[in-house]
Amino acid sequence: MNIKTKLLIAAEQLFDRHGFMATSMDRLTAAADMSSRTLYKHIGGKTGLVTAVLTARDERFMQKINVNSLDELFNALAEWVRDEGARGCLFLRAYGETGGNTPEIAEVVLRHKAAFRNRLDEIVRSEVGLSDANVSALVDQILILIEGATSVSVYQGEGAISAARDAAAVLIAQARS
Repeated sequence: MNIKTKLLIAAEQLFDRHGFMATSMDRLTAAADMSSRTLYKHIGGKTGLVTAVLTARDERFMQKINVNSLDELFNALAEWVRDEGARGCLFLRAYGETGGNTPEIAEVVLRHKAAFRNRLDEIVRSEVGLSDANVSALVDQILILIEGATSVSVYQGEGAISAARDAAAVLIAQARS
């Protein structure tokens, strides 16, 4: 494993468990077993590290949800919660901790959220034959269910994803009728 990968893995784990602002550079270098000089050489400052971690997580997440149906999407989300842990959305946490005022971080977060919504739109359109306006509203409703379930999974675990799946099925049935 190369130095940058090792650093990104250690940083993601610390950020996810302790938060971005609460994770010091000293703690990062200790967890990655490298000097601060090496850290800065490979990633720059903390903002660069946060954006690199989020970018890598985005790639993994989007690969995980490269599915063809809502049922497969909810299965992938439940698996993500099992494998990655249920501590809420790391992207929204980064945005919240920085108040959206760090342009580089805000850009990565908003790009991820737009890509996720676009993927969800593709999946919903493939399952439901509705007009554009109706599909757009349905996608937004399901997106809110998923984002809410991600937050609720912090204290309810994977069951929150199942509840969102059930609610999405009701929305789709209503949209089809």
